[in-house]
Amino acid sequence: MGKQKIITVFGSSRPLEGEADYEEARVLGRILAESGFAVCSGGYAGVMAAVSRGAKETGGKTVGVTAKFFKKAKLNPWIDLEVSKKTWQARLFELIRRGDGFVACKGGTGTLVELGVVWEMLNKSVIESKPFVVLGDFWRPILERVREVELAHATAWGEANGRLVHEAANAKEAAEFLKERLK
Repeated sequence: MGKQKIITVFGSSRPLEGEADYEEARVLGRILAESGFAVCSGGYAGVMAAVSRGAKETGGKTVGVTAKFFKKAKLNPWIDLEVSKKTWQARLFELIRRGDGFVACKGGTGTLVELGVVWEMLNKSVIESKPFVVLGDFWRPILERVREVELAHATAWGEANGRLVHEAANAKEAAEFLKERLK
């Protein structure tokens, strides 16, 4: 049996327990763990806590990649392994390095950076082809606008040769896509 595949999940630190974005991420964590994946996140609050909590409630493994840069942020209690980096940039690249696949949930500027960096690394083949899913339709307007530029001219880059970011309506659909791509 090979090494357990890891899904890195990006999302806002803001949602609180009981809010829709938190509960959706919790379901995502549960379904990913039930599908045999370990879950990696930024290790803090909001979506990161919810996805880790969902995975742990199902007996899954979790990794939290934190950064000393975030002095006041606290590790959420559902993390099995904390990997601490000095800067937010080092944290971002560790989150990407650890992922066999990725999910971007609704989020703010931090999640936008994560989505953009992973998408660009896939687009320019800086990292091998790995499945990348956005959860829900929150990111659709951004994806569509960026694709206008990417697809406007013939190029050898990845996005011109097929969609690198898949949209999933819900956590179950996201997990099914990842399972299919990572068989």
